[in-house]
Amino acid sequence: MTTHKLDTAGATLTYDVHGPLPTADGRPPLLMTGLPMEADGFAALAAFFPDRTVVTYDPRGLGRSVRSDGAVDNVPAVHAEDVHAVIEALGAGPVELFASSGGAIVALALVTAHPEDVTTLVAHEPPLLTVLPDAAAAERAADGYRAAYAARGFGAGMATFIAMTSWDGEFSDDYFAAPAADPAAFGLPVDDDGSRDHPLLSQRSRPVLAYRPDIAALTAAPTRIVIGYGEESTGTVTERTSTALAERLGERPVVFPSHHGGFTGPESGYPGQPEAFARILRDTIG
Repeated sequence: MTTHKLDTAGATLTYDVHGPLPTADGRPPLLMTGLPMEADGFAALAAFFPDRTVVTYDPRGLGRSVRSDGAVDNVPAVHAEDVHAVIEALGAGPVELFASSGGAIVALALVTAHPEDVTTLVAHEPPLLTVLPDAAAAERAADGYRAAYAARGFGAGMATFIAMTSWDGEFSDDYFAAPAADPAAFGLPVDDDGSRDHPLLSQRSRPVLAYRPDIAALTAAPTRIVIGYGEESTGTVTERTSTALAERLGERPVVFPSHHGGFTGPESGYPGQPEAFARILRDTIG
């Protein structure tokens, strides 16, 4: 593995290249990205692609990638330009791209702005609340975990986030009438440490969930776009967003093993099935 730094507008990005460039097999590099997730979140998955040149990176403001633009919010179009800059810096032409969660939304923005950058995109569980039939209620639910975090800190915010993301079906009156999620029930801290800069629970990622995909641009792009979700996510908000987006693109979603982070290993604290996940990803990419 080699590690590189790249200065872009408003940030210095750090990315890792696992394998040779040019690639040994002549295939495009396989880029893996998430948001808010650093490069090491893909370590377990990348290990199952020893025959491929895999590229991972820390998005601006996370891990080793330092922002200098004075902003803290995560705007998909801004992150998309960063990914475009990394692809250009690789000098290997278009890439194959596996993108998860908020990173999948960034990838959609990338294909919209730079369709020539990506040959195949596998977008895993993009939390696109705007494509849901109950979009307004889903946004209200997201406001709920942000409000809990702002009022009572990490434990309360994360417990409310887990309650939202594990809810089965549309966000009905029953969801909003439920008692506040108890951090202790999830093994989360009940004390408030006073911090309010969590990249997921704060207002910083509001632009990610509010992103509206340009379906016309995506369907017109030369990029092959595959939407996927984990089998354990069935019925939850990110399965529903994935299925709704796939329908708009005229596709059927691919079902992956495990859950939202099903590609992660024990280091994540909530491991998935990275080996089985890698097999499906390899078959999906082709």
